[in-house]
Amino acid sequence: MRRETVASQEQLRERLKTEGFDVTQATLSRDIRELGLAKVASPDGGSHYAPASESGAAIRPHLEQLLPATLVSLEGVGALLVLKTPAGGAQALGLALDGAGWDEIIGTIAGDDTVLVITRSERACRAVMVRLKELAGLKA
Repeated sequence: MRRETVASQEQLRERLKTEGFDVTQATLSRDIRELGLAKVASPDGGSHYAPASESGAAIRPHLEQLLPATLVSLEGVGALLVLKTPAGGAQALGLALDGAGWDEIIGTIAGDDTVLVITRSERACRAVMVRLKELAGLKA
């Protein structure tokens, strides 16, 4: 990342493959998060990955650490999920969900104690619900 400009996860995955590392998108997404890499603006108007310390980006909270402590309940309606947290917990949970890079999630809106998760479909919503419950230690 310090020697080459990498604009996408797929580009990084292909580069790693040429070096003998065959990784899945999910593994790569997790590793990018754990390494503290962030997308930053490029001079040409595009974007690329860079260490968070160089980009000025804040390190995102880890979903796996936050969920057991912050997820009180969740309910799905169509392609939307409503997550309830204790007062003040929604912003961190929304940020962690955004940083998780799950393909099923289009985006989140976080208030004080509620996170609205917009997924790609009802099926994606159900899949996200199952994953969140597992990570939070809630009954499926």
